[in-house]
Amino acid sequence: MPRAILCILDSVGIGGAPDAADYGDAGADTIGHIAQWAAAGKADRPGLRAGPLHLPNLDAMGLGAAALLSTGTLPPGLSATPKGGRFGVGREVSKGKDTPSGHWEIAGVPVPFDWGYFPHAIPAFPDELVAALVEKAGLPGILGNRHASGTEIIAELGEEHISTGKPICYTSVDSVFQIAAHETHFGLDRLYRVCEIAFELTAPLRIGRVIARPFLGEDAHSFKRTGNRRDFAISPPEPTLLDRNQAAGHQVFAIGKISDIYAGSGVTHKIKGTGIPQLFDKTLDAMEMAGDGALVMTNFVDFDSEYGHRRDVPGYAAALELFDARLPEMISKLRHDDLLVLTADHGNDPTWPGTDHTREQTPILVFSPTLPPGEIGIRPSFTDIGETIAAWLGLAPGRHGKSFL
Repeated sequence: MPRAILCILDSVGIGGAPDAADYGDAGADTIGHIAQWAAAGKADRPGLRAGPLHLPNLDAMGLGAAALLSTGTLPPGLSATPKGGRFGVGREVSKGKDTPSGHWEIAGVPVPFDWGYFPHAIPAFPDELVAALVEKAGLPGILGNRHASGTEIIAELGEEHISTGKPICYTSVDSVFQIAAHETHFGLDRLYRVCEIAFELTAPLRIGRVIARPFLGEDAHSFKRTGNRRDFAISPPEPTLLDRNQAAGHQVFAIGKISDIYAGSGVTHKIKGTGIPQLFDKTLDAMEMAGDGALVMTNFVDFDSEYGHRRDVPGYAAALELFDARLPEMISKLRHDDLLVLTADHGNDPTWPGTDHTREQTPILVFSPTLPPGEIGIRPSFTDIGETIAAWLGLAPGRHGKSFL
């Protein structure tokens, strides 16, 4: 019986969506700009990588062809002629450029409402929200209270946080309330509890996620976020592909932050991992364990969190090349009737101003040993991805989207 492996290359966009200008992102192009940067031979970080972007396996699946279809321009170093599988472009209908929006829509459920956001002002959070959080969580106060890059605000306020016991609270242009705290000085379990309280308080505001951002280190030079991040997310408004596959009696392996994004709904096996190599290993392990009809779904968050938000172009390029180099391992483990889908939830162009996501179209790369190659075009909604996988797994059609196979 068929299985499906769905890999979300978090933030790997391929050019601005038709409504990108509404988000200030007209001209954003994550893959295109990274490829142009690499081809220009700009100074790379010593010892990390050098030369044009080298993604032979993703390109063979259709990454270059999808980018050309999306923007009309072929990124340097990529090919317009894939060697196998099917390729196309995903176009999001949900408003915003958040992780939950993209993931829910990929799983067949577009977001039917507008997310709540915090203003780009200081302070960013309503006084009554802060007061309630401080009271209910027993805090001496909070630090931050503004839009910020996580790594930067931890470096700036981490020492004060340790000395005062006040957690660092910040947001971005996404629908998110983030809380950073030291794993030992503040306590990891305590951080999670504070986030649970914040999630209860922000839910009426339709804030998509509250994110726990634990870190270690003793000063601004040594602070580093750990892999114990946890997302507290609003539940999807109707059953997703994960719920439907679980209801059919099949396994659903949620790897990385997938379970958090879907509030645990529809997940039979929750598997945590940190970093591209470990997440890749966990995905291969899940493929070994997965039975007939199983869905294996992994979010490769590092593209977004480590390189996109930090505007680290050489780091992003190296991460893409690392994933590409390991892709043959995943393909070699496919059964004859397995379906492999690679896509993204939004963009995060590391050459773009600011530190936030970019509203972009995404690649849809599909491979199965039994599937002839071809083009699937520009899909009008990410829900087509979920419906394609549902059809492959023999599930009844959902309310949104249409299979492209």
